[in-house]
Amino acid sequence: MSASSTITGDACSPAATHAIGLEAASSVAATLKALSDPLRLRMLSAIAADPRGESCVCDLAELADVAQPTVSHHLKVLKDVDVLVSERRGTWVWYRINPSRRSAVTALLDSFAPASVAPWSVEADDEERRPDFDTRVTHLAEELAAEVPELDPHVVLTIVRESYTALARTARVTSALVPLTERFARQRLADLTRDRDFSVPHVLFVCVANAGRSQLAAALVNKLAAGKVVARSAGSSPADVIHPHVRSLLAEIEGDAASDRFPKPLTDDAVRAADVVITMGCGDVCPIIPGVRYEDWAVGDPALASREGVEAIRDDISGRVRALVDDLIS
Repeated sequence: MSASSTITGDACSPAATHAIGLEAASSVAATLKALSDPLRLRMLSAIAADPRGESCVCDLAELADVAQPTVSHHLKVLKDVDVLVSERRGTWVWYRINPSRRSAVTALLDSFAPASVAPWSVEADDEERRPDFDTRVTHLAEELAAEVPELDPHVVLTIVRESYTALARTARVTSALVPLTERFARQRLADLTRDRDFSVPHVLFVCVANAGRSQLAAALVNKLAAGKVVARSAGSSPADVIHPHVRSLLAEIEGDAASDRFPKPLTDDAVRAADVVITMGCGDVCPIIPGVRYEDWAVGDPALASREGVEAIRDDISGRVRALVDDLIS
């Protein structure tokens, strides 16, 4: 018996048997080492955010005041660990994210990087996040159940509780949890009770954090369609707040209504209620529902973009939105 087990009176934990394997750990470590350079990360972000889905080495050379051979060296390092793939066309070489690594790159750029640099992403104690959970949430569920008599009150209570818990995981401001829960739960209840035969087309935009491009797309659709199409958005791994640059653009699009926007988790009900589901860099996270039309838009990611870059992303999305709305109401 080891000293530790003698002290505690328990057997040693078998956690080591569940650790990542040596070969896999070596591969991950090599990839992380390749990414541990600011210029390489910026180039990876630029490629991921390029609306074309790829970038020319000549474009990437503009990111830093270094010679092109240095840029090529950094790109080769990323290519050697299979993060990038390349193709020569004439004089220039074009780089894009390796499809097999796209989800990992998305998680790095959409989730890890913003959480590392944004002071507004903070943890809170669970008890501080959830004051008077039972009393306040149960009261809210009773109010909403009275508004949707066609649903069993227990179903409504479950939806409200799930909505509260999901939002509490990333909430920054505890006092706003219940009002946000009410808005999110109302949306979910509307999804459950939607009558396709008597409603306008519904579009659901899905990205990872629901803090940037999916929010912009939904706002642009709702403004352009003027009630003839309803657009919503969600995230496979929602952030705690909308990106600051995106928030200001939403205010330009929606005015005071933009203050009601917040990142929301993706639900099966939202997918089932949609006529069109458009994914934006989140991979195959949406359940496949018969009768729902699916599209994937390769648009830039505002997560690490400058103000000017976010405006360019908005303009790209705007053009796509116009074509979508014309198609749905024609």
